[in-house]
Amino acid sequence: MRTAEVTRNTLETQITVKINLDGSGERHLDTGVPFLDHMLEQISRHGLFDLHIVAKGDLHIDAHHTVEDTGITLGMAFTKALGDKKGIVRYGHSYVPLDEALSRVVIDLSGRPGLHQDIPFTRASIGSFDVDLVFEFFQGFVNHALCTLHIDNLKGVNSHHQCETVFKAFGRALRMAVAIDERQQGAIPSTKGAL
Repeated sequence: MRTAEVTRNTLETQITVKINLDGSGERHLDTGVPFLDHMLEQISRHGLFDLHIVAKGDLHIDAHHTVEDTGITLGMAFTKALGDKKGIVRYGHSYVPLDEALSRVVIDLSGRPGLHQDIPFTRASIGSFDVDLVFEFFQGFVNHALCTLHIDNLKGVNSHHQCETVFKAFGRALRMAVAIDERQQGAIPSTKGAL
């Protein structure tokens, strides 16, 4: 099984992530940021990843460090669980609607971090959650999962719907990319022979 456990401790946050890439969507999420837990739930459920995430952060300041560092630690866990990436599909994509909102996420587990995000949020916050933190989460993930990630919210007027379609599409695209491709026969999916 492709599993990993990563603990990352700083003066601002203490975070542990356990992941099973070949899971069923079981999850235990406790970051202290309820909306982040809701979005992580979408990744787990729609990606069929078993996720156990516990984070303690300086929430008395704001949620920035906790959200960003959760993205970093989750990215580290994906990298560890993927190992040498032999036999994986490598690329993944998904379109997900939710009522009036529609988002597209495309990912390449290339070994090269890169993020393009275009989400024209219609509000600055969803409840108490600052929508700027969505970028911080994905930037942290990309930098440590070593992947190229394109996120586009194509339609939407409800910020909650916009955000939820992004995280659902991300889970589904990631699920596609990490899947084992039988036709690869254990080869690295690159002409370079390395990712």
